[in-house]
Amino acid sequence: MNQDLNFSMWAVILLLLMIFSQAEAYDPLDPFGNITIKWDVVSWTPDGYVAVVTMNNFQMYRHIMSPGWTLSWGWAKKEVIWSMVGAQATEQGDCSKFKGNVPHCCKRNPTVVDLLPGVPYNQQIANCCKAGVVASWGQDPASAVSSFQVSVGLSGTSNKTVKLPKNFTLLGPGPGYTCGPAKIVPSTVYFTPDHRRKTQALMTWNVMCTYSQLLVSKHPSCCVSLSSFYNDTILPCSTCSCGCENKKDCIKSDSNKLKKAGINTPRKDNVPLLQCTHHMCPIRIHWHVKINYREYWRVKIAITNFNYRLNYTQWTLVAQHPNLNNVTQVFSFDYKPLVPYQSINDTGMFYGMKFYNDLLMEAGPFGNVQTEILLKKDKNTFTLKQGWAFPRKIYFNGDECQLPPPDAYPILPNFAHKNLISFSRIACLIVLLFVFV
Repeated sequence: MNQDLNFSMWAVILLLLMIFSQAEAYDPLDPFGNITIKWDVVSWTPDGYVAVVTMNNFQMYRHIMSPGWTLSWGWAKKEVIWSMVGAQATEQGDCSKFKGNVPHCCKRNPTVVDLLPGVPYNQQIANCCKAGVVASWGQDPASAVSSFQVSVGLSGTSNKTVKLPKNFTLLGPGPGYTCGPAKIVPSTVYFTPDHRRKTQALMTWNVMCTYSQLLVSKHPSCCVSLSSFYNDTILPCSTCSCGCENKKDCIKSDSNKLKKAGINTPRKDNVPLLQCTHHMCPIRIHWHVKINYREYWRVKIAITNFNYRLNYTQWTLVAQHPNLNNVTQVFSFDYKPLVPYQSINDTGMFYGMKFYNDLLMEAGPFGNVQTEILLKKDKNTFTLKQGWAFPRKIYFNGDECQLPPPDAYPILPNFAHKNLISFSRIACLIVLLFVFV
């Protein structure tokens, strides 16, 4: 009896561990978000094959920003890379056994990076050469793809003799992604370059990579502060919202160290150089309930960068709030509802306008962007009581930000009416009284 009980207990523990290990990479706002790496063998060679490798970012709001992606894997046999188009291996490895025609890379675990824009035309293929920057699917589907071509030798020359690579690792540009094993899938069907004839890959396999914020850091990478027109209280981010491990290395905003050359140069290990704050977050989002009209209400959102070493390219901000189903106008940001997987339209993505504010500068006088949102009231749900006007969740660049505790939200004063009258309207009434008295 005791043995059966112990077995049942261990079975339950094992099941819980499996559930929680999968939940680490599960994002309820983007449950099917992933990066899929597809290998299409397009031709056989005397000792191997030529393949087009395509990386599709199916994440709705998490993109790969500068300095771009890095992809590595392990060969199943003794393969070599004879040549590449649209990307390059970071190391050649030991190719001393080859005489005359030397491979591009002989390493057992090659690491590949995208080429920079502007390389010669004969080194390019479609969707390559963007310095590894890949947009999110929700923001720009046409730019959510990156490709390169690889010629592989010593690998076998048929579907039966080719062995799939293993142990894929994707960095984009830091850690966070976990890649599954390569799996053979139905061969890709595509058009020839003249778009007049369909053809088919000789062999195709996929690798799926998912993101987990916990793999990057045990702390959030951003925080949210709150305020409202109906309360003088400004609720700041919590102390050490993003951890205070970097507190000893932070720099005050008026420090002379900021005048040194190279202070804004990113490091290869992506270690931030933060402005000294009580929250010690690289990014702070401020949500301000600005005005309450008769049929509309207005919110102001400000994003501030406290990292002196990093500009955020093609940044994204995702907010969850029940009244986002009635967004009327968004000023100075682009906006897109995120509804493909949601039963209700309560989530939206904000991002910068191209060539205007899609680059969030490093910490300093220009390290912020802001917008205002006009929302039409839903008379059945709208209220300013109990913190209803504040967001339920905020994400920046795909990472969830820490919100203050709900019991600390700015509250509506007891003397306030259900529909508050704006100060401008009161001022107009006073002026009219003086005119007609």
